Amino acid sequence: MKKFTMGAVLAVASLAVSACGQGLLGSDDAEDSGPITIGMAIPLSGSSADIGPYMKNGAQMAVDEINARGGVGKRKLRLRVEDDACDPKTAVAAASKLVAAKIAVSVGGYCSGATLPTLPVFDRARIPMIIPAANSTELVAQRLKHVFLINGTGDQQAVAAMNWMTKSGPKKVAVLHDNTSYSKDIALRTAAALDRPGGPDKATLDAVNPGESDYSANIANVLKTHPDFIYWTGYYQEGGLLLRQFRQASYTGGFMVGDGSVDAKLIKIAGGKAADGVFATMTQTPDTIEGAGGWISSYKQKFGSDPGPYSTQSYDAVRVAAEGIAKAGGTDGDKIAKQLEAVNGFPIFTGPLKFTPQHTLGNGGFVILVVKGGAFTLRDDLK
Repeated sequence: MKKFTMGAVLAVASLAVSACGQGLLGSDDAEDSGPITIGMAIPLSGSSADIGPYMKNGAQMAVDEINARGGVGKRKLRLRVEDDACDPKTAVAAASKLVAAKIAVSVGGYCSGATLPTLPVFDRARIPMIIPAANSTELVAQRLKHVFLINGTGDQQAVAAMNWMTKSGPKKVAVLHDNTSYSKDIALRTAAALDRPGGPDKATLDAVNPGESDYSANIANVLKTHPDFIYWTGYYQEGGLLLRQFRQASYTGGFMVGDGSVDAKLIKIAGGKAADGVFATMTQTPDTIEGAGGWISSYKQKFGSDPGPYSTQSYDAVRVAAEGIAKAGGTDGDKIAKQLEAVNGFPIFTGPLKFTPQHTLGNGGFVILVVKGGAFTLRDDLK
């Protein structure tokens, strides 16, 4: 696990902002005199609505900290949030509102299926996207110059899943997804890896229809293949139901979920004890980051609750956006994107940031969590 040093993060961020304060900004045109708006399209309604506030709060925390140090140059940041409901049509409408609001950078994106159709909306407007949570490999497959991911990719998550399964010893693994871009991407990559020699075998690859309440037909089909381990790559609503119904069907083998299911609601829906021992592939959550105690305390003091999944990634997305704007000397999207490509060593929670040529993280930073005592806790950092 990487040692997170908040002091170093703030020191570098402060230097970048101070450099802008010496006059790098404010000379492009008359519009460069007011607050700089950072946009964020996230789920505040729908089945993934519990995640949105974590991301919003993380982003707001960074905005407030940067503004307390004087902003970017002589300009303050402000955060504008739109609800994408994890729905493609709603997400496009939200992105269009953000473009109309003349945001400088987008720092949203949780559900890959909803984020994907917003890519051309922001790209046509030359607005850089720093995506903190959505992680389908499809997001960067188009090689759009304005799209950057600061979350691990589906490919990296599938590798982490295989590493853990090979290490922990199941013999036959069933892989389940929900046909969304995010979930299917991880499932197909994991299934392909299971077909190769040197690890557990693939029992089956199956898909469920999200939104249903009875998955008995899927469960029966999976159990016919006699898996001793199941990997669910979809979201927590269906994940909790599947887990409960697999246990009711007397399945006693291992169960692992992808990062879209890492939420307390999974445990609640599954029925408490049914979730004990469930593993998860996940990028680090605040409570699994060594040295993040001060940040967590600041978050709790500010918002009155514990930080949750993707609050740190959203916090970092704003800080990286501010760095790009600072280095670009203004809000021109092409110039910001060019500066983001040149970032080398900027400190974020997962370590010094340097984007790959595909605008992803070189190391996805996935770890293995396990449900213990009614909460997700760190099981293995895969180091």
